[in-house]
Amino acid sequence: MIDPALADAGLGDAEDDDFDAVESPDALLPDHRYLDRELSWLAFNQRVLELAEDPSLPELERANFLAIFASNLDEFFMVRVAGLKRRIMTGLAVPTNIGRSPVDALADISREAHALQLRHADAWASKVRPALADAGIEITDWDALTADEQATLSEYFQAQVFPVLMPLAVDPAHPFPYISGLSLNLAIRIRNARTGRQEFARLKVPPMLPRYVEVRGTSEITRFIRLEDLIANHLGDLFPGMEVLDHHAFRLTRNEDMVIEEDESENLIQALEAELMRRRFGPPIRLEITDDMDDVTLDLLVRELDITDQEVYRLPGSLDLRGLFDLGKIDRPDLRYPPHLPTTSVSFQPGDSNSRPDMFKAIRKADVLVHHPYESFTTSVVAFLEQAARDPHVLAIKQTLYRTSGDSPIVQALIDAAEAGKQVLALVEVKARFDEANNIVWARKLEKAGVHVVYGLVGLKTHCKLALVIREEDGTLRHYSHIGTGNYNPKTSRIYEDFGLFTADPQVGKDLTRLFNELSGYAIEKKFKRLLVAPLHLRKGLIRQIDHERKNAEAGKPASIRIKVNSMVDEEIIDALYRASAAGVKVQVWVRGICSLRTDLEGISDNITVRSILGRYLEHSRIFAFENDGDPQVYIGSADMMHRNLDRRVEALVRVTDPRHLDELLAFFDLAMDPGTSSWHLGAEGVWYRHSEDGEGNPLVDLQDKTMGLIQRRRRARAVR
Repeated sequence: MIDPALADAGLGDAEDDDFDAVESPDALLPDHRYLDRELSWLAFNQRVLELAEDPSLPELERANFLAIFASNLDEFFMVRVAGLKRRIMTGLAVPTNIGRSPVDALADISREAHALQLRHADAWASKVRPALADAGIEITDWDALTADEQATLSEYFQAQVFPVLMPLAVDPAHPFPYISGLSLNLAIRIRNARTGRQEFARLKVPPMLPRYVEVRGTSEITRFIRLEDLIANHLGDLFPGMEVLDHHAFRLTRNEDMVIEEDESENLIQALEAELMRRRFGPPIRLEITDDMDDVTLDLLVRELDITDQEVYRLPGSLDLRGLFDLGKIDRPDLRYPPHLPTTSVSFQPGDSNSRPDMFKAIRKADVLVHHPYESFTTSVVAFLEQAARDPHVLAIKQTLYRTSGDSPIVQALIDAAEAGKQVLALVEVKARFDEANNIVWARKLEKAGVHVVYGLVGLKTHCKLALVIREEDGTLRHYSHIGTGNYNPKTSRIYEDFGLFTADPQVGKDLTRLFNELSGYAIEKKFKRLLVAPLHLRKGLIRQIDHERKNAEAGKPASIRIKVNSMVDEEIIDALYRASAAGVKVQVWVRGICSLRTDLEGISDNITVRSILGRYLEHSRIFAFENDGDPQVYIGSADMMHRNLDRRVEALVRVTDPRHLDELLAFFDLAMDPGTSSWHLGAEGVWYRHSEDGEGNPLVDLQDKTMGLIQRRRRARAVR
């Protein structure tokens, strides 16, 4: 990436809003009580890099983490760094969350990002690439090939690569070409043999071709050569009659954040399409070059691209290690994580192997909590919507869609339902960052099928994950609801860790009915019974819960707070946690990415523990648990603790009430915070320390492996019964 309306927050009837006023932040809290959010994000990406550096991980998984690091950093520059540059250019020198000016913040980012990119390059060159070679996968260079291998690759070049290359000259008749964002390019200096004059040319490495070209031969080792290396050794074919003097790889990152004035746009789709075109030509914000680039070429690029020295990243080895994603196609399961096969939730297992489960019957029996990817998304969420689409008793389906795909079975289920004459509402968030173009395409596909497609509220992204099915049963209407922490996307559901709650609780159904009506109408204003909804009520509801724990601690009652999120940035939430900690409340925060909360403030954060877990799955669920003097109040949903989620998005948390589900969520948290579980610990000055081995060097428990085992045993126990 990525909020809900107010619920009763577990402290009474939300309709009465009779809570004590939330106290103002303690004036004694120090000014330096937050960590810089941008540097915290870079620290998160360092944790990803540490996985790539870990020799105990399978070799292809390590390469994949290097690619993830590179992709993450690209997005960071395109959005966060671009946003800081925009502030500077427009004169809106709004300070960062720790009071740094945008200029100073950019200098901090540049220092840390340069160090991380050098470490990233070294991890590939000195750790992962040799490890792959030892395992039988070698990334080699042109000069290391035999004459026969070079001849075979030259044939491949002439047949598959040469026809799609487009060298662009730069001279008085040819202005400097446009360099697209994230493209890999060769800067080439050539000499005209007839005039003796030196010229410059730019050649884009075709992104549609495999980045790593297999070297065919008799060797037992699988060998590849980088596409840019292959091209560089055939430049003579591209510039006949010219002398190739030098060539160097470079890569440009552009501002690709989007700014849309919705209230001034009559048609949001048209405005988005125009902005997507503008995005292609955003200003440059980073230039990556190889460390052997000569000053003449660099000076030309800096001048023509209007790049500052601070924005130049000189790196050893190959650029754009996102290309390592391509190695995922290699058939070497022994170099990957052992397979995890998702199970079908116990509640949704059919009575016999030949029957289809009745999703509605199962949900009527009791609320169902599913945990992806350990439990199948296909046999839960997709099956629920597909049954709703074909069930003649279902009258209406309402759903939010933030990120999915046009070929998704969920989109097809909504189309099938509309074509069957049901009322179908799809609330599509076309402003989901970097998915805008795709979302526009399948939103129009839904409209053509007769689905009522709406695009949410002006000024707010709809980020909540909600589905509501209205079914007629014995002359009355029953509501079947699904509230999730992750997107309705079957593809990402295989690698994103998320929870989803299915319920036939009439109160949840009423809450969702009202919320959907407001989302397709004009405003989010009402309060809800079992939901906490942003932008108006979520932050207030959570702060009340936190403050309630503080008061319990002051009264000598048991008090604890547990929060699992992707990001912890919001200052009001953080200050509330500080006040609770100072009062003696045990606060545990499990965060994947950014964390502005400090653990080193004496007398303030003494009771705060922060952990981070990264692994084969992306920890994506959000959990909020409050001890509440022995009556736990636990919520799951889509909201992170960030300004954008709490103020500029429609988010929803639902309160989980089934004792079995409360036990499951709290046990999951117990496992994550256990000293015997592998994790990163947040220490002084915002430094994260990895704890992956015990005192004798034995590996600690992998939370994701352990969770998969627990869920599989639960299914086997059901089968025995």
